[in-house]
Amino acid sequence: QICLSLVKLLFYLAHSPLGSIVLLDFQPRQFVMVDGNLKVTDMDDASTEELSCKEDNDCTLNFPTKSFPLKCSVVGKCEGINEKKNLFNAYRYFFTYLLPHSAPPALRPLLSDILNATGDLRYGINETLRAFEKVLHLYKSGLYLQKRPLLLKDYISLKGFRTVEGEDYKCWPSYSHLGCLLSIHSPEEAAAICNSQVQCQSFIVTQHRTWTGRPLASFQSSWTDLIPDTNAVVYIKRTASSGERL
Repeated sequence: QICLSLVKLLFYLAHSPLGSIVLLDFQPRQFVMVDGNLKVTDMDDASTEELSCKEDNDCTLNFPTKSFPLKCSVVGKCEGINEKKNLFNAYRYFFTYLLPHSAPPALRPLLSDILNATGDLRYGINETLRAFEKVLHLYKSGLYLQKRPLLLKDYISLKGFRTVEGEDYKCWPSYSHLGCLLSIHSPEEAAAICNSQVQCQSFIVTQHRTWTGRPLASFQSSWTDLIPDTNAVVYIKRTASSGERL
């Protein structure tokens, strides 16, 4: 969410009515999240000036660990230098820390491609935004899910119930530090996640949703102490409930 919001912001800066805007003091502390969107807190160090040049050799974009040769345009400006400077700073301050983590395994290669392409400045802001929107579409639609055996048939579902809240086993990347709370596309995906975790004996699908509209599911090591909840459905492994009366 943070990276996508940042890319949308940089897309606007690259195509603003004032021209391409560069953030000269590009640091994480210069941004805040407001209602799920990344905002710049200080525009004092923003500039629409692009580096003047006479030849391509005048257009090297230098960073502490990398340098990128750019082209000198016919009007004597280094082509795209503001856009590329913003994008590489997004890569080194945000993408490298956030993109490799917490995505479903099937989407990680696509995020790795974005990471590598922006790190080498092979992508401009237009290509980067399209790549992010493709990943978001796959994530929201569930198209990233690979065909696999249907596992939900191995679970008993009880509508209108959930288990008593409390600390349970933890997983990564959980939305709760007290247990294993993950977003899912469907109960079928939740069943696959539960089967992949040794401790998991049941999971609860709630009405709570993430910013992408995906429901949250709580994975638990037991299924006892059920209490009524009209907004929840608890799924219990048949092997866990065998011999017990529901």
